[in-house]
Amino acid sequence: MSDKRKKLWEPSRKWIKNAEATRFIEYVNKEYGQNLKGGKDLYKWSVEQIPNFWDAMWKFSGIIASQAYDKVVEDLNVFPGTKWFPGAKLNFAENLLKYKDDQLAFIFQGEKKVSKQITYLELNKIVSRLAKSLKDIGIYVNDRVVSYIPNLIETPIAMLAATAIGAIWASCGAELQPSAVIDRFGQIEPKILFTVDGYYYRDKVFDIRDNIKVVVEAIPSIEKVVVVPYISDGKVDVSDIPKAVNWEDFIAKDENPPLEFEQLPFDHPIYVMFSSGTTGKPKCMVQSGGGVLINHLKELILSTDCKRSDVLNYITAPSWMMWNWLISGLAVGCTIFLYDGNPLYPDPLRFFELIEKHKISIFGTSAAFIHYLMGLGVKPAEKYDLSSLREISQTASTLSPEGFEYVYREIKKDLFFNSISGGTDINGCFAGAIPILPIYSGELQGRALAMKVESYSGKAEPIEDEQAELVCEAPAPSMPTHFWGDDDNMTKYKAAYFDYYKDVGKNVWRHGDYIVIHSDTGGITFWGRSDAVLKPSGVRIGTAEIYNVVEQLPEIADSLVIGQKISDDIRIIMFVLLNEGYELTDELKVKIKQTLREKTSPRHIPKLIFKAPADGIPYTFSNKKVEIAVTKIIHGLSVANRGALRNPESLDFYMEMKDKLQ
Repeated sequence: MSDKRKKLWEPSRKWIKNAEATRFIEYVNKEYGQNLKGGKDLYKWSVEQIPNFWDAMWKFSGIIASQAYDKVVEDLNVFPGTKWFPGAKLNFAENLLKYKDDQLAFIFQGEKKVSKQITYLELNKIVSRLAKSLKDIGIYVNDRVVSYIPNLIETPIAMLAATAIGAIWASCGAELQPSAVIDRFGQIEPKILFTVDGYYYRDKVFDIRDNIKVVVEAIPSIEKVVVVPYISDGKVDVSDIPKAVNWEDFIAKDENPPLEFEQLPFDHPIYVMFSSGTTGKPKCMVQSGGGVLINHLKELILSTDCKRSDVLNYITAPSWMMWNWLISGLAVGCTIFLYDGNPLYPDPLRFFELIEKHKISIFGTSAAFIHYLMGLGVKPAEKYDLSSLREISQTASTLSPEGFEYVYREIKKDLFFNSISGGTDINGCFAGAIPILPIYSGELQGRALAMKVESYSGKAEPIEDEQAELVCEAPAPSMPTHFWGDDDNMTKYKAAYFDYYKDVGKNVWRHGDYIVIHSDTGGITFWGRSDAVLKPSGVRIGTAEIYNVVEQLPEIADSLVIGQKISDDIRIIMFVLLNEGYELTDELKVKIKQTLREKTSPRHIPKLIFKAPADGIPYTFSNKKVEIAVTKIIHGLSVANRGALRNPESLDFYMEMKDKLQ
């Protein structure tokens, strides 16, 4: 094994003994007559006995259902489109509201020192009141309820009230531009919109009431707009927003109305999730209540090792599926820490102060966050008491091996580092953790349980120890049931995931990630999106191979690489965002090229290097770099849906660069 992939952490005997994955293995051995000995055995069994795995997961996690299932799955060969748990009836919200005690369900912390908390008992009561209000205005099963709101406590309250009565939920964070919101919600014709007067970011106030007005006027199906006060003291002035009412005026005055959870089939829609929309109108992916619930329980309990005693956090917003994932922590009964604002403001170590103060035990973040701290050279462990912190989860983009090592060196030596990767498409992971196995630098621990993941070579054959396409060879419950508005043959759905290998007779989900599965450890290294793979002289290079090297340099804060077609070849072009006090000199360009030559290969060296302006690297709202949009601009193609980017103004720079690069 190369030095790049050194072992960083080994779970102790006590950790393994107390892990939920160990309890699950013991349960499976007893109830299913197995003799599983550890994490690798568990994964092998989970993909060889897919129906038994999900049957065990249902029972082990204690899913509440009013009617039992007839079988686990109809036919695994029907892909896509098989039926999971036919016959079962349940309610998603009922499973998230099964605890009704005085433990804190949510702690909310806003950047502007706004802080709130709510217990499980209080949560149940307020959801009941809001559900009554929704029913009173005629919201029924299958109606769409949406939110355009930050990461407030009111956001999950609205989601739970809507799904309790059988409505379908979709959400966008308040930071999205109206065009991006209209592109999403306009397709699904919602009846009611939950929103907010504004939000805070880096100590600035952003009033979004004008944005709300634009959205409501563009979507005629919206019958009611409920506005939560956040930047206002007391009630919000909603006089300029059509059909608007304040939250306090809308919610039922009855303190304890009865709540009857609508009992629905396992595959009844719960969420419409949206693709990033950076290459066209966002896809509207419909996911089932039962599928999302059982998949999130698998990931929270077995992979994240989440328990009732945990305080769980992810730096996220309602535009990103990690928000949906985080809120499902209610089904485990833990305390969920919600944060709104910039996690690095006013101090880069702000979140470690919050970890100490609120005893956060599972902290979820992105590679960009860790790389930023690493670039600053800060040492959180020296300043804060992180004794409560037992796990860091990381997703969004690829973390370098050095990023893994930084976590163990400067944040905490003994914790479980849980690097995960999946997608909005499945509301979960294709790869991630089995927390009773070791951690190696630069590697996700393995394939997600019951996900039959392989990496396919150019010949569409499973391959290890080489970069290849991530595919999934079998169905899973949280895969979309369909796309909103697709035809009966699921043409758009199949084109998105299944047509890629159709011509070679393979019926598999191709996700669009470029990975290496390591034969020695079983771990997985991600190298970026396969549609952004660079191919100079026909050699395939994952963009993360370059980022992992360049962004270690003290001069470089961030970078973006694309491939430009020149004659019959591809040349690599790099844009760098510089740390304060540095300039892009000829010497720095030489240093970048020499470092890449030494640590990768001559093929990885960019032909041209340019300085990007501040905030000049485009990102989606889920913290993924957008190489494809820049590639299209450089090649003279238009980019739809700029509003789908976190920083759409960044594209203006590349529009100006286009002519220079011809």
